[in-house]
Amino acid sequence: MSDRRSREVQLRRRPAGAPQPEDFALAEVAVPSPGEGQVLVRNVHLSVDPFMRGLMRDDEDYLLPPFRVGEPLYGGAVGEVVESRVPGLSPGDCVTHMAGFREWSLCGAAEVQPVSPERPLSLYLGALGMTGLTAWAGVLDVAQIRPGETVFVSGAAGAVGSIAGQIARIGGCRVVGSAGSPEKAKWVTEVLRFDHCFDYRSADPGEALSECCPGGIDVYFDNVGGRHLEAAIDHIRPLGRIALCGMVSQYNDATPPPGPSNLFQLITRQVTVAGFTVNNFAHRMERFREDVSAWIEAGLLHSEETILPGIESAAEALIGVLVGRNRGKMLVRVGDDPAVRHDRR
Repeated sequence: MSDRRSREVQLRRRPAGAPQPEDFALAEVAVPSPGEGQVLVRNVHLSVDPFMRGLMRDDEDYLLPPFRVGEPLYGGAVGEVVESRVPGLSPGDCVTHMAGFREWSLCGAAEVQPVSPERPLSLYLGALGMTGLTAWAGVLDVAQIRPGETVFVSGAAGAVGSIAGQIARIGGCRVVGSAGSPEKAKWVTEVLRFDHCFDYRSADPGEALSECCPGGIDVYFDNVGGRHLEAAIDHIRPLGRIALCGMVSQYNDATPPPGPSNLFQLITRQVTVAGFTVNNFAHRMERFREDVSAWIEAGLLHSEETILPGIESAAEALIGVLVGRNRGKMLVRVGDDPAVRHDRR
């Protein structure tokens, strides 16, 4: 046992509705030395993702095992190996893993994935990580966009939506987005170069789509659900595709809301609707990183991050990402990036 101490975020109680700061606790624990087949990682960034709200429920049928009351949360993280008893991994190597929401993580060999420190490590949780892979696979493999099509992306200022829309634009599509404020909508069009973006808090999604897409849409990339999904169904063209990535508007609901009232249009218009999770596309990671790295280098894809400092900010970040307080990827910085040798583009 080493003399290191680590702070970690624990689930104090299961939230009823929107999570509150009182639902979480910050605890300090001893950091054990790695055993055979383990590495000790000093975390640099923690990934904060909307799907984590589902893990706060006592639901064994969700995407991943639920968080346990009185135990630390887990999630994506990237950091530096400090001690290793794994062949091929040495102190100073950088890795990603899912044992985040703590300052130090003890991981088995199969739980870590090496990454290059040639880029800021935060990118491996965002544009070059599971967030980016979700957008890339959702747009190219699930929605199967084609040049000249009109693509609607809800939550366009968020982590996945901001990248998904840019990939559709790079693929030669006209891209329309929705965002949660006039400032975000302006940022989506001016910085991310969407063709149009509306503020869904002041404009009804159906009316907004009628105005900016009078001829309809071919693809809907859904991050929000609810009235966004219903509006997209109303405006989708025959043989259109809907990629269901997330439904953040419903994550805090105690009971499931009624579904869209216009589902019959999916039949008459022969629309393909596909839900997906990023885990099914892990085998595409190498190709994905080749594409996105090239787009970043060429200045075609912009990666935005909202970073809160310190493990004590983790609960605030979790609460904030569920109500759209982030622009781009939400992260918590818990350490210094060890070896960035390239400027962020």
